[in-house]
Amino acid sequence: MASDADEPLPPPMRPAAAARPKRHVLLTMHHSPDAPLAPNAQKVLLELKGVSSAASRAPLDLVAVIDVSGSMEGDKLESVKKALLFVIHKLTDQDHISIVKFDHEATRLCPLLPHPVTEASRARLEGLVGDLKTRGSTDIRAGLQTGLDVVANRKITAGRAASIMLMSDGRQIEDGDPRQFEPGNVAVHTYGFGADHDDDVMTAIAERSLDGVYNSVPDSDNPKELAVAFAPILGGLTTIVAQDMELTVTAIQGEATIKKVDAGTYRLRTSSDISSSVTISFGNLYSAEVRKVMVELALSDRTASQSYRASVAEVQYRFAFQGQEVTSRPQRIIIYRRRRASADPANAPLPVQTEVARLEHVASIKEAVAKADGGKLEDARNTLRAALEALRRIVDPVVDMLRRELRKLLELFETEETYRNQGRSAALSSISSHGRQRGGPDKDTLIFGTPRMITNLEQAKQRDDMPVPSADQDAQLELEERPGWLQDVLPVALRLLAAVLSLLAFSIIASARTSGWDGEYYGRYEPYRYAVAVNVIVCFYSIAQVFVRIRRSVSPQLRSTSCYRVTLFLDQVLAYLLMSASSAAASSNHLWVSRFGEDPFHAKITAAVWFSFLAFLALSANALISTANLFSRI
Repeated sequence: MASDADEPLPPPMRPAAAARPKRHVLLTMHHSPDAPLAPNAQKVLLELKGVSSAASRAPLDLVAVIDVSGSMEGDKLESVKKALLFVIHKLTDQDHISIVKFDHEATRLCPLLPHPVTEASRARLEGLVGDLKTRGSTDIRAGLQTGLDVVANRKITAGRAASIMLMSDGRQIEDGDPRQFEPGNVAVHTYGFGADHDDDVMTAIAERSLDGVYNSVPDSDNPKELAVAFAPILGGLTTIVAQDMELTVTAIQGEATIKKVDAGTYRLRTSSDISSSVTISFGNLYSAEVRKVMVELALSDRTASQSYRASVAEVQYRFAFQGQEVTSRPQRIIIYRRRRASADPANAPLPVQTEVARLEHVASIKEAVAKADGGKLEDARNTLRAALEALRRIVDPVVDMLRRELRKLLELFETEETYRNQGRSAALSSISSHGRQRGGPDKDTLIFGTPRMITNLEQAKQRDDMPVPSADQDAQLELEERPGWLQDVLPVALRLLAAVLSLLAFSIIASARTSGWDGEYYGRYEPYRYAVAVNVIVCFYSIAQVFVRIRRSVSPQLRSTSCYRVTLFLDQVLAYLLMSASSAAASSNHLWVSRFGEDPFHAKITAAVWFSFLAFLALSANALISTANLFSRI
């Protein structure tokens, strides 16, 4: 195969590719199941999720565009160098990287080189990074144009994803407004360095690209902090499973019209009649990443009709994979129209309510920034407080992160100084993240995080002497840890088994009756009551853990180390209590038989103790699994 690089590609070192998955993208629709026959508005939430394994991802052509103008002198440029080295180490042998530097003019330091799998090529790239020095004024447009030229002049494009990383303080000096630069269909992810960087410029550049995100990089000499800023987006770029993703929504004529489509900052194309068809262009979709589109439909008047199943709209998506176009079958949005149905938005499904809350949350942040920019900082804080209060009514993991995001912004909006130095860029980064539904504004509120993004964040925080795994090594580890009977099915089965066994145990003990159970011989029966209480707790705890397990598989953000610590602690404590209760009940039962002989009461208690002991074994097995889960993440 021909190469874009000046040197030949090294021999392939990747393991054999995984079998091509049957499905790359999953479409889910959330809406009220029924609606009245009278004219009404219905909100429909459409979710596209990348369900393909990251092992079958698109190779990456990455162009790093580096600002080396005089304003980047000192800590800014040193931070850029450290961040760029982290990026280089994460790439694999199927990825290519080019470095472009710019001041008042732009220079391509190297073409799209293959990943540095050899010491010589690694030393070459690291040497290029180390030799970067500041000079001259700033022309961001020149740097971006040179980066786009590198992408446009690629010899191999089929099945490969191209992306640009712009690292700058955004302080344009030369003629021309970089905010008006048109990057076409290439994603430009911008990273603003320094507390004085121009966040308006960096945000505008990212938003004018197809699916780029603006990121604010903290002032820090610590390479870990810099790596944390780059880890989420890099985790996405090395897990692209669908390119040129588009979603088309078409209203069924006579049944409904499209009133509004909210897809964040992604591009919309409408038909000549906007109410009939809308197409959203998403660019690249990462593995396990979700794109949400809120569609508001105006249902037509059907008061003269009887109840019926109405097809109100049609949804279809398309994308490219390995150079091939993939188009889904059209899917209908079906709502049962009946006379007594309610159109109250409060009756909408929880995912719809959560997304509505998120969109209102973003609008509140935008309003707060506008007020703070106008010198009304206290009004801006009041807006954020009101947004925080509005989220109280919804219980959802995503909403929990929205609350954390607002609390952090309230801290950064505390004074004019903190707002200028950190608050404004943090708020704009949040708005950019929400607009693209990608990553998160910082490591603590990775609202749109994927498993690979979370893995990259954990790696970025590791000790300096620990090597940074490549994206290929991450993919191999994910394949080894893919959900299987031992990874997910067995823990859930054990939790259910513990719940059933403890339910049987306390039910049998509670049903056993003999003289003195509720009377004057309370002390004789106290161990049995102890066993009942512990088994009740274990039953409800095990059921709760089943739901936690399911939510962890759906929401990667819940897979934090602290969650596994709490689970391990509770497993050990309850396993001890269950063994203690079972032993106490068994001892008392043995004493009962020695005094009164065998009877139906004794037989029931014996069966209950066995069920309780088996529940202890199931809980102990789960404690071992919790230990393995915890230590695999430390």
